Formats: sequence, C-alpha cells, structure tokens
Amino acid sequence: MTGLALMAPADLIAPGTAAHAQGTPGLMEFRWDTDRGYRKLYYFQTSTFENDRSEWYLTLREKDRKTAVLKLTVTVPDYFDAKLKPRRMSLCKTSAGSMMSRTKCLETIPATIEVNDKQTTIEVFPDTPLPMDGDYSLRIKLFNPEGKRMYQLNALIQAPGDVPMSGYAGSWLIDVD
Repeated sequence: MTGLALMAPADLIAPGTAAHAQGTPGLMEFRWDTDRGYRKLYYFQTSTFENDRSEWYLTLREKDRKTAVLKLTVTVPDYFDAKLKPRRMSLCKTSAGSMMSRTKCLETIPATIEVNDKQTTIEVFPDTPLPMDGDYSLRIKLFNPEGKRMYQLNALIQAPGDVPMSGYAGSWLIDVD
C-alpha cells in the first residue's frame, strides 16, 4: 500500500507535463552518407513538433562565410510538405542563442525573397550585399511539416564579383519530431 501511495503523485503529474525542447543542432549528428564536402550550419527552431507553429532561423555565421553575400539560395527537399510563403520570411542580422539567451533578429535586412512553384528552392536577394562580418539568418515562420522526419536544407551563396556563380556554403539538418 505504501508503494501505491508513493506512485500516485507521479501519475497525477506525468500525463500533461511533456518537455518542450527548442530545436537546435545536437552535439552529435548522424548521417548515412558522410562526405568531406559536407559542412554543418547552425539553426534554431522554436518548436520541433509536427504541424506546430514555429519559427526557423537558418543561420549563416561569420565563420561559415568567406565572402560577402549577393544572393542566398536554399534548396529544400521535395518531400517537405509545409507551405513556404515569401511573405512569412525575412532576412535579418542575428545574435546566436546560448544557454541564457534565445536566437533573435537584431535588425531586418531589406531583401527580395522568392520561392519556386515546386517549393524546393528559396532565393534571397538582399538589396545590398551582406558584409563578411556578423551573423545573418533567414527567418521562416511556418507550421512544421507533417511526419517525424529529417530535412537537409542546403545553402548556396553567390558572392559579388565578375563571375555570377553560386558555391556550397553548408547544410542545415533539421529534425521534426
């Protein structure tokens, strides 16, 4: 009887107290096909649960870029079933979060943002090239995709110069629970 008395409070507390972790990259990342060219980029999401309202910050830190940014292209997998709306996206200068503070936009950068018809490419054209110093993020407000999956979004950066060619900057490997 004393065992039941000790278990009763836990049963009353446990059902509605699920932990809500914010989504940031883990310390270890597992990928099936690892290659030397893969570069992990930092991201933050306010919710990791499927169909939940969330803000995603796809961040390009200063150390991840070697040049200024004239154009940012983000490739999205074709099985990503959330609606990507350009009006719900913005480019901003960010402060990366830590244990004591959240990732947040410090300043919104004027930019033109386009999403193709198949929802597999996001193109960001800042009004002026992003300088090499500072951290910048593409902030996306959306309802998380349905299904417990991982999504690899790739970043391609076009630098100012004579040759308009985009180069691989890295990838965000995002998990939805």
